[in-house]
Amino acid sequence: MTLCRKLDGEPPRTSMPKGAIDTQCHLYLPDCPAVPGAVSVPEGCPGPDDYRVVMRRLGVDRTVVTQGNAHGFDNASLLACLSEMGPVARGVAVVTGETSDAEMQRLSDGGIVGARIMDLPGGAVGLDQLEAVDARAEAFAWMLAIQFDGSKILEHETRLAGLRSRWVLDHHGKFFAGVTPESGQVDAVKRLIDGGRCWFKFAACYESSLSGGPAYSDVGAVARTIASYAPERIIWGTNWPHNMIRRSEDYPDDAELLDLAMGWIPDDRGRQLALVDNPSELFFRS
Repeated sequence: MTLCRKLDGEPPRTSMPKGAIDTQCHLYLPDCPAVPGAVSVPEGCPGPDDYRVVMRRLGVDRTVVTQGNAHGFDNASLLACLSEMGPVARGVAVVTGETSDAEMQRLSDGGIVGARIMDLPGGAVGLDQLEAVDARAEAFAWMLAIQFDGSKILEHETRLAGLRSRWVLDHHGKFFAGVTPESGQVDAVKRLIDGGRCWFKFAACYESSLSGGPAYSDVGAVARTIASYAPERIIWGTNWPHNMIRRSEDYPDDAELLDLAMGWIPDDRGRQLALVDNPSELFFRS
């Protein structure tokens, strides 16, 4: 059965500020197939033209394109998509500690400003390379986007606190085992934020929620706590085109998800920070 993605529709209720940034999307082009051994390219090869429809609907002006798992260590598709999107886009690539200065510079010249760590099935680079990738990122003033099972964050806190690059804890922390605002894992997030280099991304609440939609109340409770604690460290992303969704009836409405996430932020100042000021500092500094 063909997956039907909802690109257009009613706009969000949220009044989007000028310069709003979606810090998490994946884009694909027909002439960039999956690399051998990786997950497949999403059905329909959702690319820049499709995504521009979503941007217009949501009121998004800029975006950050993250390397998809289908392309592993090959950043050619990401660079091509950034070229298609133009100056409104920046990228988060996959590199290792062995990536040469020349390649890092080539990626930087193509609009790459960050490196991805995904310590989950399908990810190309995991936490075992954290310090090595951090060293490469620091050398080129990149940030890190780090995704893992946040239920284990206490095991990794010391290493994360030692990072020299600015970094983002992805996808609401992905606390797969479930946490509450009073959990030690949430205290760890606060300590890492206090360290001065950690940001927290609101994106893909449906991937880790145990309570489920449409309210995703468990993820929301933690999101509200962190947004109140450190509004200057919250960023937001669509996670479009929602690669884990396999059925049309399960496909999320991007406007509804945006409104839900913005409702977890206590005031307009916090929303301005999350949508414009914070991601500008991380991804569009130059």
